[in-house]
Amino acid sequence: MVPVLLARWKAHSLPPGPIQILAFIHQTFMPSDTPPIVLCFGLADPTGASGLQADLLTLASMGCHGVTVLTGYTVRDSAGCDEVIGLDPDVVASQARKLLEDMPVAAFKIGGTTRAEIVAAIAEVVADYDDVPLILAPDFLLDDEHVLSADELRESIAELLAPQTTVLVADQSDLIQLAQPDSEAEAPAIADAIGILLAEGCEYVVSGDAGTQHAIYTVYGEQGQIRQDSWEREPFRILGGNDTLAAAIAALLANGLEPAEAIREAQEYLYQANRCAFRPGMGAYIPDRFFWAKTEDSGQELAAQYDQSDGVPDSKGGNPRAVSPYTATLQQK
Repeated sequence: MVPVLLARWKAHSLPPGPIQILAFIHQTFMPSDTPPIVLCFGLADPTGASGLQADLLTLASMGCHGVTVLTGYTVRDSAGCDEVIGLDPDVVASQARKLLEDMPVAAFKIGGTTRAEIVAAIAEVVADYDDVPLILAPDFLLDDEHVLSADELRESIAELLAPQTTVLVADQSDLIQLAQPDSEAEAPAIADAIGILLAEGCEYVVSGDAGTQHAIYTVYGEQGQIRQDSWEREPFRILGGNDTLAAAIAALLANGLEPAEAIREAQEYLYQANRCAFRPGMGAYIPDRFFWAKTEDSGQELAAQYDQSDGVPDSKGGNPRAVSPYTATLQQK
């Protein structure tokens, strides 16, 4: 899209708007060794388990530079969340535009928000960059304690962000809530909910089901179900799964992968990070997003497992690869 706009601009058939001018400046003057930049909207999680802190770790692990726009603060520890404090929507929009006017963003990742007004502010900003892939991972429930699923919030996400979304990542319960903004209405079946969201404009929906011994992710597109992957779950509670998966998809899209391939490779990244999860406090575990950077002494056993397989892990006991899939992809580029 950008090259076409620039060609038309140079031919004087299109007035030079701010987005076209910025694109021309970025393409002409930005250093070629700048890593892909991903702009994340979301809540601050002081534990680093989820939210913006988790996004930055995931993006850095996958060769991207993350920039952030805060939508609110959480008051929490690894055991639970006590309070969520939202920011002024004007501040959210102002910070986002400040970054977008300065840097060439290759992907958006949108996580937790607190109010419908913040969703509207974000939707207005990203609408000006419709050629940039958008990964949406709404957060309606924090640790089964602090509920953010007010009707107005769900409705605004469904009406304003979902139609602009490249990949929507959510558990089945969240997908049903998105397709049912009125809590008093009858809840749709999961298949109907996914159909509604795709019809509204989502390109892909990744539906998570963690109610068994395996984490099952089913990918849907306009033609229906594309694939389903099953991953063995760890026997303890791990925070930040959807944020990690969504940020990994954003990183892979920013690096040039197609959505279906990015979704599959991001699942493997999450699986490996969860296998190496650690418990920093008295609550839940946190994915080790730099699992591949373990020292030789601390990771000998894990490295040996990686060396035994060149395939992807599955629910039947396969071992993950010695070189993570995104690293191999980036090395080939």
